Amino acid sequence: MSLPDPTDSAQPEWMRRQERSNLAILRLMVWISLTFGRGIGRVVLHGVAAYFVLFAPAARRASRAYLRRVLGRWALWRDGFRHVFSFASTIHDRIYLLNDRFDVFDIQVHGGEALIESVRSQPGALLVGAHLGSFEVLRAMGRGKEGLKVAMMMYEQNARKINATLAAINPKAMQDIISLGQMESMLEARDKLDQGYLVGMLADRSLGDDATHEVEFLGSPAAFPLGPWRMAAMLRRPVFLMAGLYLGGNRYELHFVELADFSKVERSGRDAAIREAVQRYADSLADLCHKAPYNWFNFFDFWQKK
Repeated sequence: MSLPDPTDSAQPEWMRRQERSNLAILRLMVWISLTFGRGIGRVVLHGVAAYFVLFAPAARRASRAYLRRVLGRWALWRDGFRHVFSFASTIHDRIYLLNDRFDVFDIQVHGGEALIESVRSQPGALLVGAHLGSFEVLRAMGRGKEGLKVAMMMYEQNARKINATLAAINPKAMQDIISLGQMESMLEARDKLDQGYLVGMLADRSLGDDATHEVEFLGSPAAFPLGPWRMAAMLRRPVFLMAGLYLGGNRYELHFVELADFSKVERSGRDAAIREAVQRYADSLADLCHKAPYNWFNFFDFWQKK
């Protein structure tokens, strides 16, 4: 897989970071975890987390800066380790979630009733996520709700990476993926929505040249991309924030927060509705960050000026 050029200053910082994942190691972790169990697999995670805390200084600095905002105090070394270990845990738990081993976890759902009611009244809804917690825990809810299907919208490079990861974990778990940045992307998303799908996309990172809207987030202005919201307005569907918070051990909380309903917004009011939705999204993210502060997995300076 080709990597972004780290010297290209036109790219945002998160795209200039070198990729540290390794599919051979991932396959080894899959084998260890499925053969010997989640407990043994998590022992290995402690070493992985310690390695990144020690040898990824840029990510460590970004983690400390974020934790100071959300904790309201100076972040200690153990806070940084817990932050990275939470990230490693959600990655590790994908092995079980993508193999339908939901029995391993205690998953509580909050706000699911509003989402179910929404898709009953009209087919399809948009889910906007963030690099917060685990998106895969949504599969646990989908398993218990017949017809609740999810398609993810992502850029082609990210789609290739997630497809390779899914193939390493469980080739049968390949997800419906709609590639962004193509002429037919909007039509594919519309067709999935008409078929009753939940169409998900992440809305917390821009690609550098995206239009953004600056709103208050965890005490300072931060720029969020407008692309996902313009798409939501054009598709005229309700939009829900989705986050699967990792609470330690085997516990997760799946949160759904209704952010906007663009099916009721006229064209003349779209811009104002989009700005309101972005601020509501940022406020909801902040609330969830305070609830589970070690779940924010943007290991770069999120508040930097683009």
